[in-house]
Amino acid sequence: MIPYPQIDPVALAVGPLRIHWYGLMYVVGLAAAWWLGRRRAHRLGLTHEDIGDLIFCGAVGIILGGRLGYVLFYGLDQLAADPLWPFMLWEGGMSFHGGLAGVLVAAWWFARRHRLAFLQLTDLIAPLVPIGLGAGRLGNFINHELPGRVSDVPWAMVFPSMMGLGSAPRHPSALYEFALEGVVLFVVLWWVSTRPRRRGIVSGLFLVLYGTFRFAVEFVRLPDPQLGFVAFDWLTMGQLLSLPMVVTGLLLLLAARCRDPLDAVARTSRPST
Repeated sequence: MIPYPQIDPVALAVGPLRIHWYGLMYVVGLAAAWWLGRRRAHRLGLTHEDIGDLIFCGAVGIILGGRLGYVLFYGLDQLAADPLWPFMLWEGGMSFHGGLAGVLVAAWWFARRHRLAFLQLTDLIAPLVPIGLGAGRLGNFINHELPGRVSDVPWAMVFPSMMGLGSAPRHPSALYEFALEGVVLFVVLWWVSTRPRRRGIVSGLFLVLYGTFRFAVEFVRLPDPQLGFVAFDWLTMGQLLSLPMVVTGLLLLLAARCRDPLDAVARTSRPST
């Protein structure tokens, strides 16, 4: 058993202002995406300023989509009890799948504005995302969120008593997600995207890998207490939402294999109008 690290969720407190580590992780993720995106902007004929606009649009999509997704997928009872609750962002509650939907809407709008094919842009974006995902999972861990199920593995942890989980050691599931969704996903996608690929391969690989990683980790992560298992006494909402990601990703990979190999070269320039 490994002791749970004693890290104050508040990174900085100045008078009434309290800055949490979880919030700083959003900054880390967006800054990393901005820096990495600038390195590959030329592939689509974009400028560094365009990448800044893209990251801003993505941030708006993450916040609006993540919050709306959490309300729809996990918080309908709270919404019924208090219609103003969705606007109380300081109380927490964000959904990755909702945030992904928000980013896709933002990407669609940005692609239309810059006359890019949608999959051209998502292939550029996909490798920029995992660092933010990994940072967010570290923020969850520091913030005492996403506890795992009871386990006797040597690296199990006893979560803080404030969480009301008792003294039984549990899987540090947030760290599993950090390793898979952050480190492994970034290494694979960045390596695959270092050379031109057929349009849709990088996007499809992102969906398949993230969906698979999330589906697997949910087996050792406690289901959301307000929902429990949604079916079969084992299926969680996270798994249910990840299944369409895997299916869509496989379809994108299949479609990419049917494309002309020269399509990999075509993605380095904007389509004509």
